[in-house]
Amino acid sequence: MTAIAEREATPLPPALCSRNPFAWLTIFGPGAVIASLTIGAGELIFSSRAGALFAYRLIWFFVLVLLLKWVLVFATARHMILTGAHPFQRWMDLPGPRGWFPMVFLLLALVAFPIWVGFHAGTLGTLLSWLTGTGHWFRNGAHLLWGMAMLAVVMAMVAAGGYATLERIQLAIVAAMLVCVVVSLILLKPDWFALLKGMFLPQAAQYPSWVGLHPEVAARPVWVETITYVGVLGGSGYDYLAYASYLRSKQWGNAGSVAPANPEHLDRRWLRALWIDSILSFVAVLIFAIVFVAAGAKVLGPQQQVPGGTNLLTLQAAFVSPLYPWLQPLYFVGAFLAIFGTLYGTIEVAPPVLREFIDAFQTPGRVSVPASRLRSWAVWWVGIGGFVVVAWSFGYHLFSGAANPPGLIKMLTPANLFTGVLACGFICALSLWTDKHFLPRTLQMPWPLRVLLALAALAFLALGIKGYWDHSGWIALGTFVATLALGWIVAAVLRKVDAS
Repeated sequence: MTAIAEREATPLPPALCSRNPFAWLTIFGPGAVIASLTIGAGELIFSSRAGALFAYRLIWFFVLVLLLKWVLVFATARHMILTGAHPFQRWMDLPGPRGWFPMVFLLLALVAFPIWVGFHAGTLGTLLSWLTGTGHWFRNGAHLLWGMAMLAVVMAMVAAGGYATLERIQLAIVAAMLVCVVVSLILLKPDWFALLKGMFLPQAAQYPSWVGLHPEVAARPVWVETITYVGVLGGSGYDYLAYASYLRSKQWGNAGSVAPANPEHLDRRWLRALWIDSILSFVAVLIFAIVFVAAGAKVLGPQQQVPGGTNLLTLQAAFVSPLYPWLQPLYFVGAFLAIFGTLYGTIEVAPPVLREFIDAFQTPGRVSVPASRLRSWAVWWVGIGGFVVVAWSFGYHLFSGAANPPGLIKMLTPANLFTGVLACGFICALSLWTDKHFLPRTLQMPWPLRVLLALAALAFLALGIKGYWDHSGWIALGTFVATLALGWIVAAVLRKVDAS
């Protein structure tokens, strides 16, 4: 158990002490980053896709997923505010070779981050290829060339950015799009009764009879399709690990030692900021999700259209153009900004994750790596890796001769099953262990939060394993088990090297 230490905490901002709810909005920062990371893919693409395929029947599922992910975020960030210790730092004390489980997360991130970046770049490319009328070029593969071009632009911006720039950009995007989507929902006039029923009454997911018109969708088991929504909606496990790190940049709460048990201590009162920021983030995501599910059910379903392939974003223009054609250009500007912000944010998630990993492995006497160098390593790895993913997809598309080469969603699914589903289960389970192992009883989570966290751990782990099995059976599960073993081996080798 870590010793309790008295210290002077970072002073609370006036907004936290105010009784005016509007003043609390000034606290909203890190949560806006997390919300913006999911708006581009989670809402514009996958929520509208869910609405087209399942109408309103999955809204309750979206609400449940977002509740469980909020629990994950709050529990993880709560420990960070009270102790200043990142999850990676705590996981170093798990049984086995020191740091083997953080090593697993790093190994999987080396593969998953470039895939996510490639997916978002390719998605942005599909929009630009449609707007420029070049979608049919290069055997309908022009969207991948556009994706590579936009990735280069984003990389130039990231090189000159940082957390402060990221927060400003994402706050503007979230605020503007939130107003637009609420207005859109009112104008669309959805079936309000079916919407409310879908929100509160669990219903089974079943493909519509016309799904055969879309072979790529029909070939995916319903469970794989729905679990993909779990992974995308609300963000991924790595986003939440980065969120905990962003709290360092914001200087919320404790800088390193465990806060005293005094409930009035400033560090503990900083949890108000976490409540405000995290709840606003997930409420914004839920609003976006409901709007785009309703739009998909109202517009795309009756047209028997599903976002996918090279139409990930263009079909959604029908949400506004039939009613108000003049809104179509505004939709495309908003969609471009949303995906652009998601791509930018995904790349920016990598540096804090790598920095926390290196800090966790840091031992006394070892020369630390400068933060600027770590940032460059992370940014260039995911950027160049994402470029390679898109370039490989373009080459395969152009030269394979396949009638239906793998689409962006098919490319994303395996990585998403870990980053957005299984990883969340592990983080939830280990947050329970961390809370009990490192905090005195007076500072541990209240029992309702522990119960919700345990349920979230079970749900995400079960869904992740089920998704892996339905995706490719023993191959997927075997690959994951092999990665666990590799993390154990690498950590054991590093330990021997340090000992010598």
